[in-house]
Amino acid sequence: MTRATVPQLRNPGRTAAASAPVRLPMAYVLPLRAADDRDLDELTGYLRDLRRWVDVVVVDSSPPDPFARHATAWRDLVRHVPPDPALRGRNGKVLGVLTGVALARHEHVVIADDDVRYDLPALRAVHELLDRVDLVRPQNHFDPLPWHAWWDTGRTLLNRALGGDWPGTLAVRRSTFLAMGGYDPDVLFENLELHRTVRAYGGSTATPAWLYVRRLPPTTAHFLGQRVRQAYDETARPGWLLAALAVLPAAAVALAARRPGLLLRAGLVTVAVAELGRRRAGGARVFPAHTSLAAPVWLLERGVCAWLAVGRRLRGGVPYAGHRLRVAAHPTRTLRRRMPRRRPDELTLWVHAER
Repeated sequence: MTRATVPQLRNPGRTAAASAPVRLPMAYVLPLRAADDRDLDELTGYLRDLRRWVDVVVVDSSPPDPFARHATAWRDLVRHVPPDPALRGRNGKVLGVLTGVALARHEHVVIADDDVRYDLPALRAVHELLDRVDLVRPQNHFDPLPWHAWWDTGRTLLNRALGGDWPGTLAVRRSTFLAMGGYDPDVLFENLELHRTVRAYGGSTATPAWLYVRRLPPTTAHFLGQRVRQAYDETARPGWLLAALAVLPAAAVALAARRPGLLLRAGLVTVAVAELGRRRAGGARVFPAHTSLAAPVWLLERGVCAWLAVGRRLRGGVPYAGHRLRVAAHPTRTLRRRMPRRRPDELTLWVHAER
C-alpha cells in the first residue's frame, strides 16, 4: 500500500450530520502508568464519558496496588488489562499501545496519554479523517493554564507555525498498524517513531491544524523533570537540534559585541512566529493572546537543555522509567530499509524475543 501524504484536508467535523449516532465505531487506547491515585476520580469521570462514545481499552502498567484500585474503580466501565507479557521493550507506553491496538475491536483507533481529554466532536472529526488517511495528528492545548503550561505553550505555538505540534495523542488505522508490525518499543520520542513508521510503510498522514484536543497540565515537578528529556527528543531531528544548540552561542556573541538590541529583535521575531502559530486555523480561540510571549522564554530554555541533552547522548542516553534510552526515533530511511524484511502479520516484530 502506498499513499501520498495529505497536506490539507477540510474540516469534516464542521459538516458532520447532526443526526450522526453518538456511539462511534472506534477504539480508544489509553496506555497508563500511575504511581498513585491522586487523579483517579477525575480520570474515572472522563472514562465514563468516553465509554458512551467509543470502545475504551486501558492498558495499565501501574504497580500492583494502584492496578488493583483501578480494576475496582473501572470494573464494567472499560476493558482494563495489563500489557501483554509476551512483549519486550524499554518504553512502557509503546508496549501499552501495542497491546491495546491488538485488542481493539474497530479499525479506527485513538491512542492518547492519560492527560488528554477528547470531546465527542473531536472524536467524530478523527473518525472521519481516518476514512481518508492512515494516521491523524491532532493538536493539543492546555486547559487550565498554570505558569508552566503557559511556558510550554510557547513551544506548541512555534511548532504550529513551522508545520504542526507533536501532541500526546495520535489516531491510526488498526489494519495499517498491524500490517506494518507496530513500531519500535525502544525509542524515546514514540509519537514521532509511529508517524515515521507509517510513512516508511507507505501510509498517509494528516496534521489538521484546526483539530484541537484539550490536555491537562502536568504538575510543576513533572514539568521541571521533563525539560532535558524533551530536549533529547530533538536528537531525532538534527536540524531542530542544531537550531536549539545555536541559541546560547548566538546570545553570547550578541552580548560580547555589546549589541543587546540584537537579542531584543530576535525575541520579537520569535513572538511574531509564535503568533502566526497561535492564529493558524482558528487557534486564537484556544490559545490566549499572551501565550505568544512565552515563545522566547521557552526558546532560551531549550537552548540550555539542548546542550544538556547532547551531554546525555554522549553518556549513553537519557533515563526513562527505570531504563536508559539512547535513540529518540529512527530516521524514516532507516525504517524504510527494514520494511522489506518484515512479515505483515507479525505485530511483535519490534519486540526482542526473551532468551
